[in-house]
Amino acid sequence: MESTNRHLEGPGEISYDYKYDTLVFKMNNRNYKHSFEFQNFIADIDDKNFITGIRILDASKIFDTNKLVLKGIIKGGFKSRSEHNMVTITFKFITKIRNRIFPILSEKENFTQQITENAPIKMPDSLVEAPLVPVVV
Repeated sequence: MESTNRHLEGPGEISYDYKYDTLVFKMNNRNYKHSFEFQNFIADIDDKNFITGIRILDASKIFDTNKLVLKGIIKGGFKSRSEHNMVTITFKFITKIRNRIFPILSEKENFTQQITENAPIKMPDSLVEAPLVPVVV
């Protein structure tokens, strides 16, 4: 059994495509290897088998919010944990609407999605953290 001491932390980017309703979180300076899709999520895997990016399709439906709220995101971050080939992804982001800044979820809540489907590759146990970063425009 692999240990959970594999840990990656670093700066990332967040962007939102209003037309296609796609929210993207990704870590900077990672070597992309491949992706796998589950439900409305696409996870990007790097050459060290860390999940270093997430694309959320139909994001306004997933977060049950207006697309304008997502368009106003000014900061965001994500955390992915892989344990026993099960992946848990947690998102946190802040939006600005009419010059008012507020978290899309409450201060104490994050959006968490647990993927119970097996990944197409053996995912080593690991933790990836990309803290809140400004939005890329």
